[in-house]
Amino acid sequence: MTVNRKVHSKEFKEQAVQLIEISGKPISEIAKDLGINDNMLRRWREEMRELGEGCFPGKGHPKPETEMEEEIRRLKEELLLAQMERDILKKAVAIFSKPQK
Repeated sequence: MTVNRKVHSKEFKEQAVQLIEISGKPISEIAKDLGINDNMLRRWREEMRELGEGCFPGKGHPKPETEMEEEIRRLKEELLLAQMERDILKKAVAIFSKPQK
């Protein structure tokens, strides 16, 4: 069974969050009027508060990272590559250290 999800544009999300701020209505009522889940609207509001202009980057566009997060990501990639190379070398040593028949 496939589930079809609605994809909302960045502008829609931003306007929905602005509607919370200016209307004075409860989030559940605004969400019902917009045809979305109230938890989704709360999540959008939190993301907008945390990231500001960087919120809702869209599919395939990762959220902006801090320098520290970028460095951690890069080092994890390097570590994974080094571990793979080490494992290959271990296997090669095991193969070549077997006595010849």
